[in-house]
Amino acid sequence: MGMKILNFGSLNIDKVYKVPHFVRPGETISSLGYECFPGGKGLNQSIAVSRAGAEIWHAGTIGKDGLFLKEILEKSGVKTCYLRDSGQITGHALIQVSGEGENCIILFNGSNYENDRAFIDDVLKDFSEGDILLLQNEISNLDYLLQRGKEKGLRIMLNPSPMDENLRNMDLSGVTWLMLNETEGKEMTGESEAARIADALVGRYPRMNVILTLGKDGALYQNGEKRFKQPCFPAETVDTTAAGDTFTGYFIASSAFGKTEEEAMKTAACAAAVTVSREGAAVSIPVMADVDARINPTAPV
Repeated sequence: MGMKILNFGSLNIDKVYKVPHFVRPGETISSLGYECFPGGKGLNQSIAVSRAGAEIWHAGTIGKDGLFLKEILEKSGVKTCYLRDSGQITGHALIQVSGEGENCIILFNGSNYENDRAFIDDVLKDFSEGDILLLQNEISNLDYLLQRGKEKGLRIMLNPSPMDENLRNMDLSGVTWLMLNETEGKEMTGESEAARIADALVGRYPRMNVILTLGKDGALYQNGEKRFKQPCFPAETVDTTAAGDTFTGYFIASSAFGKTEEEAMKTAACAAAVTVSREGAAVSIPVMADVDARINPTAPV
């Protein structure tokens, strides 16, 4: 396979504390339980691409407390030679989960914001025109990655999440695929209806392929020539965490295998449906065999 896939993305530690209620000002409470999970859109998307059967390299920065994240990527078949350890603190989320199942979250960017231009240039020199660069808005120097990726002729898939002011002002003309949800689409365009969001984005960036995920309404694909909807696969929803990341990873892997947009969207939607039927984030991302079984339930095993 001549073409390579690089995800320059975030790696997080999710620290989850079960509490009777959210901590109030001046109060100290004991946690009822603690669990620690791998997280970050970057990490999840790399795992999804790899489990979909494609070869992927993950570039990014962890701290001394993040070595287990590297091991998790490697166990899933992701190549980690572009992962560096800064010796600082890994990006993490401190999550309180109340008895009602609600959560409140404090994010610390940590080592995800230590990706400097020299490091980016060093990694990108091993990639060339036609390779795929997968990006999210959880690391430093995203604007520089977009600019260098465009200059090198890389095919960029951007997941503009989380959405912020900084991102709204970036030049996205080098982006091949923009994968976003309705909330992010509203923030980027000011439109609230799916078709109008897609029209506004393609109007602004005529060469862009827009993939708008619509939760239980499936997803919308649009570029200059065509628009089509991909319905949602029915699923018993247990936990929606990492559903979007699974969709993104499976879409990219399918595209890398030369599938049509329609096939890639169908595979991605099916993979996301399997993910929401399982607990957890990275652990809930399916392998291709699970997805095939769901698309063709009658096929011989």
